[in-house]
Amino acid sequence: MAAARRRPEPPPPDVAAVLDALLAAAATDLRPRAAPLSAAQLLDRVRGLGRAVNVLQAELARTVVAAEDAEAAFTDGLTHMAGWLRGHLNTTGAESKAVLAAGRLQQRMPVLGAAAASGAVSPGQLAVVGRILTDRVWELGEVAGVDLATLDQLVTDTATGDQARCLPQVCQRIADQLDPDGPEPVDPTAGRSLRFTRRADGSRGIRGDLDAIGGEKVEAALEAIAAAGRCEGDLRSRGQRTADALVQLADLHLAAGDLPVLRGTKPQVTALVQLGDLLDPTLVEAATTLGSGAVVSNLAARAAACDAVVNRVVLGPDGLPLDVGRTHRLVPAHIRRAAEVRDGGCIFAGCHNPTWMCDAHHVVHWIDGGDTSLENTALLCERHHTQVHHGFAIRWDPDDGRWRTSRPDGSEILVGPVSGDWPQPPPDGPLFVDLPLGA
Repeated sequence: MAAARRRPEPPPPDVAAVLDALLAAAATDLRPRAAPLSAAQLLDRVRGLGRAVNVLQAELARTVVAAEDAEAAFTDGLTHMAGWLRGHLNTTGAESKAVLAAGRLQQRMPVLGAAAASGAVSPGQLAVVGRILTDRVWELGEVAGVDLATLDQLVTDTATGDQARCLPQVCQRIADQLDPDGPEPVDPTAGRSLRFTRRADGSRGIRGDLDAIGGEKVEAALEAIAAAGRCEGDLRSRGQRTADALVQLADLHLAAGDLPVLRGTKPQVTALVQLGDLLDPTLVEAATTLGSGAVVSNLAARAAACDAVVNRVVLGPDGLPLDVGRTHRLVPAHIRRAAEVRDGGCIFAGCHNPTWMCDAHHVVHWIDGGDTSLENTALLCERHHTQVHHGFAIRWDPDDGRWRTSRPDGSEILVGPVSGDWPQPPPDGPLFVDLPLGA
């Protein structure tokens, strides 16, 4: 369920002037018939726009850090600006962290920050410097009485000079001198990480790190399953066998029912599909919505239904199931399933947490007379569930068919750009439209 979009409104005057200039540049017709620019003129335009991007990125980073220091994200019910950027500007987690890191680096190295503000240093160069010359390295140099201003100037001169490609080597030489022992040893498990990236077609990319012992355990388990599944004529690559083993490991534990309970029920894979599409043996693209929000074909749902429990969700004129009134305090499974279908995840503005991370919240608390019904149920992740019980408010807007979120002072939290003349899609508009093709 989409959060309420921010209404068009003017940004601060200084930013408005920048946007007007950029929009004017974007309106330039670059087609050969309209603007017969020479190759040199096009390249000069690229250079100028590249510098403008660097300036905007540096200023964005500086402003985001100022907002972080002012704890501005709390105004919209979040605890840090990285989460605010993801929820309100639709950046990725990596992009959000990079913006914050660039802003902190500009504070720590003012000469480099000034060069970035002028557009002479790119965001990629800031990322290289920040990755090597960490806070720890810089603090060790300060404790040792090193002239950090001179090092700041050296790094800046390298980044903006003829030897910019040597920037990683120069930074590493500085880091080796300031911190010859390297990082202090830590608990090996502290370095474990695993991240799933969901693509548009629902497939996942996996990136992660394991310590030596943890990696040994995981490899042993996957190798056992992969070896047991091999047979004569198996043409799968080692990578394919390992990936199949990981999925099989999940299948085994989900089928055994020995996993911890998740949100009051056993963990399960859910797929929402129209009955007609489920019965159709031919391919219907984008007919099934998984619990994570990924959209796949009806054939994927048919394959999953071969070894699954199929529950019917009957949607009436309002798309609502029968209420259970006040006879139950806790939201029963069938109403939670209906809320998952309707909301798709946490409904707090700017939050994208999936359904399995959410509590079923009574909009009007049960103890205050609220019914246990779909109309009175909303999905909220743990953090925002707490926020709603401490001053923030949510309400269903029947006119727009969406949830709206308000701050403790009553002002509404809106997401999206602060200005724009482009038409906004209707709240209940189609997710997919036919594009005009051909001549």
